[in-house]
Amino acid sequence: MNKLEEYLISKPTAELHFATIAKLLKELDDDKLEKAIKLIPAELLGDVALELPDRYFDDIITNRTTDELKIAITALESDDQLDFIQMLEQFDKNIANKLFDNLHKDDQKEITKLKKYKEHEAGAYMQLEVFEAVMDENTHDVIKRFATLKNNNELEHIQNLFITNKQKKLMFTIGLDDLLVFDFKKSLKENIETNKNSFEAHYAKDSDNIKDVVHQFEQFDLPVIPIVDDKGLLIGRITSDDVYDIINSQATKQLYNLSGIDDEAEEDDNTIKIAKTRASWLGVNLFTAIIASLVIGFFQDTINSMVALAVLMPIVASMGGNAGTQTLTVVVRQLALGDIGKNDAKRIIKKELTISLLNGILFAFVISIVAYLWFDIELLGLVIALSMIINILVAGFFGAVVPLLLDNFKIDPAIGSTVVLTTATDIVGFFSFLALATWILL
Repeated sequence: MNKLEEYLISKPTAELHFATIAKLLKELDDDKLEKAIKLIPAELLGDVALELPDRYFDDIITNRTTDELKIAITALESDDQLDFIQMLEQFDKNIANKLFDNLHKDDQKEITKLKKYKEHEAGAYMQLEVFEAVMDENTHDVIKRFATLKNNNELEHIQNLFITNKQKKLMFTIGLDDLLVFDFKKSLKENIETNKNSFEAHYAKDSDNIKDVVHQFEQFDLPVIPIVDDKGLLIGRITSDDVYDIINSQATKQLYNLSGIDDEAEEDDNTIKIAKTRASWLGVNLFTAIIASLVIGFFQDTINSMVALAVLMPIVASMGGNAGTQTLTVVVRQLALGDIGKNDAKRIIKKELTISLLNGILFAFVISIVAYLWFDIELLGLVIALSMIINILVAGFFGAVVPLLLDNFKIDPAIGSTVVLTTATDIVGFFSFLALATWILL
């Protein structure tokens, strides 16, 4: 608590950073949190609330007045205003509606406009605040106008000037560093025509998938990207800090999906709700485990006649599962990064099968020697070696094919891949090992 108080009085409010406040709040016990929240300047409250994990949101809302929450929302940029209102609606829709009605009409209009977009569309993540100018505008007048807007805190985090025609159709994007070396006496159009640099505008449409927009940022190393509508008219922008948040969110979601976990549920403090979401996935795993056990049951007589098979059997399934998980992780991540093209499926499958074959042969040789030295049974090493090669090959195949198929059908490749992979490697591993043992050893 002392650290937070010391930080809040150490600087003027304008120089305080919401991320530092959020970090200090997370270090506090629950009994000190309520008092600490009341110390946060209302102008920073919105940014702090969005920076903190979702479980803190309820505490912030219940410990601040409606007027303070209004100040908090007003201080946010349009995209963050939408996020705050949507989180507030989940907490208490009546409070959200009351607060929305008290906002300035311009803020209401912007939030309503952004709300119409679907979650996967670029428009849902854009800020409506942009720094723009028309082609014929004088460069000196543009810079003077920018200074006025900046001093009045009407613009934040501006890296580029967007040039449009009189109909607001996007024409060019100019970095502020380039703008400062323009001839101030000339118009923007004259400066652009005589400049050797290219000011081509890399843009995205508001209806584009946000994943494609993220790839543009990565491909062209963009600090910001303008957003246009279907007519090419400038309507907003997405900044790199928003993209970082999107990347982190997507990576977290993908990691959770691989383990059958709901990323949104995990943010909740309700242990019953979390347990239910995890239980559904565990139930699927239980079903697949029963199927694998049924395969083992078919060879009960074989296992009873040779105890060594029961000892070695899990090794085959485990190695297949681990090899498949390696392939699955690589393919899912490459799909997420856009490193796999539409015609790369055959190349990826061939590559992973080759790797699986090489590793299969290597570990088949190792385990065959271990099995023979351990149990001193002729041909037991051959049985487990052949089974190891078969299962690791199958693991590599399913680890590559399943995410590629899911991605082809526009389904998150992380969802369901692990269940299919585990089921395949367990069934093939147990069946190949016990069937070969029955055929060769008995």
